[in-house]
Amino acid sequence: MKIIGIDIGGTGVKGVIIDEKGEVYVKDSIPTEAEKGADNLVKNIAAMIENMLSASDISKSEVAGVGVGCPGLIDSRHGTVVFAGNLYIKDYPLSSEISKRTGLSARITNDANAAALGEARFGAGRKYEDSILVTLGTGVGGGIVIGGRLFEGGSSAGTEIGHTVIVENGIKCTCGRRGCFERYASARALTAQTRAAMVKNPGSPMWKTYDKNSVCGKTPFDYMDDDPVAKSVVDGYIKHLACGIVNVANVFRPQVVMLGGGVSEQGERLTKPLQEIVDREIFVGTEYAPVKVVKATLGSDAGAFGAASLWIEN
Repeated sequence: MKIIGIDIGGTGVKGVIIDEKGEVYVKDSIPTEAEKGADNLVKNIAAMIENMLSASDISKSEVAGVGVGCPGLIDSRHGTVVFAGNLYIKDYPLSSEISKRTGLSARITNDANAAALGEARFGAGRKYEDSILVTLGTGVGGGIVIGGRLFEGGSSAGTEIGHTVIVENGIKCTCGRRGCFERYASARALTAQTRAAMVKNPGSPMWKTYDKNSVCGKTPFDYMDDDPVAKSVVDGYIKHLACGIVNVANVFRPQVVMLGGGVSEQGERLTKPLQEIVDREIFVGTEYAPVKVVKATLGSDAGAFGAASLWIEN
């Protein structure tokens, strides 16, 4: 069985054809061109699918279907993009439009859900029945797999873990609430925390190679071994990240929490102290139902692999 996976991003669309074991037959990518509208996006996706089939010498009769991961609020049951602001899409029947263009059945889900399913099937979560992916990027995204199946919540609108509150009456979030997880644990938040610390501490060694406009989430990790200011930023960030992870783990009690996104590239410098806090603070401790904290392994391929997995799951 061959499956096509499509991962739609703000600037690019990735495509892959795999089988149920995760063997890759072909990959491709195209610009999103979101400003040209949803119909143009579907046209380009259909052309990419035709190109991948031709390049891999796979016929449509060999393909189970097309899976799509798309940012925004997704009604996966009806195959509709309810709202995707960065793509300028609202109430658009993406599944049926892709099917019309390609002659292949299509299913869709939110892009973070797709990435979580990809990691669960083929990445860091493949040994576990229950896993959660936490992505640390511009925001904090996430996806939850329970019993090997994707959990999306009512009307496919759940698992927005970035908008759980970890600081009551804290920093205002773009969603309208205050103190959301992503306002303290995203890569954007870490960058802001680093800038603030540098401005407050002009003697920090971080100024040697960075100014406040070139700071990124990697900056404090680069200096944490020799700069107490940088170490303080990292410690505070990890404390907030651990708080959000423990909250989610206490609700779903997964066997593993996987970290994706740019900040996760810090590897054990991030996961080791996180694991210590999670082990200490999780409900009833670790003796009965431990929760491992690991780095996700599929990187930018997770979304496309997970989108394809929508057909394996079903």
